[in-house]
Amino acid sequence: MREHDRLFIGGEWAAPAGTGTIEVVSPHTEEVIGRVPDGTAADIDAAVAAARRAFDRGPWPRMTPAERAEIVGRLSAIYAERQQEMADLVTAEMGSPILFSVFGQAAIPQMVLQYYVDLASCYTWEDERQGMLGPVTVTREPVGVVAAIVPWNVPQFTLMLKLAPALIAGCTVVAKPSPETPLDGFLLAEWIREAGIPDGVVNIVPAGREAGAHLVAHRDVDKVSFTGSTAAGRRIGAVCGERLKRVTLELGGKSAAIVLDDADLASTVEGLKMASLMNNGEACAAQTRILASRRRYDEVAGALAAMVGGLAVGDPADYATEIGPLVARRQQERVEDYIRIGQDEGAKIITGGLDRPRDRGWYVAPTVFGGVANDMRIAREEIFGPVLVLIPYEDEADAVRIANDSDYGLGGSVWTSDVDHGVDVARRIRTGSCGVNMYTLDPNTPFGGYKSSGMGRELGPEGLTAYLEHKSIPRPA
Repeated sequence: MREHDRLFIGGEWAAPAGTGTIEVVSPHTEEVIGRVPDGTAADIDAAVAAARRAFDRGPWPRMTPAERAEIVGRLSAIYAERQQEMADLVTAEMGSPILFSVFGQAAIPQMVLQYYVDLASCYTWEDERQGMLGPVTVTREPVGVVAAIVPWNVPQFTLMLKLAPALIAGCTVVAKPSPETPLDGFLLAEWIREAGIPDGVVNIVPAGREAGAHLVAHRDVDKVSFTGSTAAGRRIGAVCGERLKRVTLELGGKSAAIVLDDADLASTVEGLKMASLMNNGEACAAQTRILASRRRYDEVAGALAAMVGGLAVGDPADYATEIGPLVARRQQERVEDYIRIGQDEGAKIITGGLDRPRDRGWYVAPTVFGGVANDMRIAREEIFGPVLVLIPYEDEADAVRIANDSDYGLGGSVWTSDVDHGVDVARRIRTGSCGVNMYTLDPNTPFGGYKSSGMGRELGPEGLTAYLEHKSIPRPA
């Protein structure tokens, strides 16, 4: 049981303005495992004021990038030493299988943090240009106070996509964790204090939707970075557009995995285990539309059914578990509703279905639908759970057409024995990333979406640029 009665504001543990609390419930046991203050608009005001003071009058934006990198590097070192503690905590609060948590919920966030520490030394912070009218200095300056709003599915990873580049850029941050997963943010706050990051540079206030909306619209916030649903992203984008506030949106996905006829089926299905079902399927970039040619459709269906039907479902803290519980009862019910929708639309369950694998905990049986048409709701809407749909295609051009026939454009993959040809097919997919015989995110490369999957990019040098303003300083010839 982890209990916190204060919020992390201005470098201190500050008493909340209200008396409300957020109870953190284990998705596995359905028992309360933590309790934290429920942030209010007044708490958001206090956190933004602290971040504003730290930016306008504090040392952080005025340090050199190397000085900031040295301090953030201390945080990275602390994180590296204590990754297991973070992985265990995220698994407890949201049900991510521990084997995934060790990598995706702890190691990768630390890698992102260290990547931006290292990037500070080689990024072009200032350059001299010979303009048409005389010499010009072009410099990069921090954008200001950043609101970082993160979801519950990979809370540390999505926070680091925002926090790490913002800190290196010289920004100050107000982070709002999701009410489902606030505990990891409090652990990170302890490490931030230990690393010696100046007071007010990072503030952490878990809160619900109303306080989040207050943060987005706050006049003293210069940039919003949001990861979450497309519906919420549209509302946030509209508010930021009205106020001409900088914004980065990483939203939903319905990614397609194209299995070409020359693909080795055994290795393909093994690769799809992670690409399609990582983190219990609660991942925006999960490859949940599997595209197979009519010639090999039955073969792919059988291999998928064997893989998905054989997954170990159970206690997320057990290293043998491959699929854990979903984050909340409402998510369990949402995914089960989509299974019913698929049946009503005429799709056929190849494996899985509505029989819950455990009596206690928010579990859903990993499910594969066959006989799916791309215009069905289960093929067009983000389910966010361990549900895959298998869609037939006629030829390669048809596969590309189906993959691109989506409101989303976040991820994708191509599975083939000819990697060069796979790259050629990947170039034709209208998504922000598309792997060949794998799907992964690399800290050195940009991540983001086309279409309704968002705007802007995180990771890579592009992720740092998103937290900087460019200033031109011309001089007489």
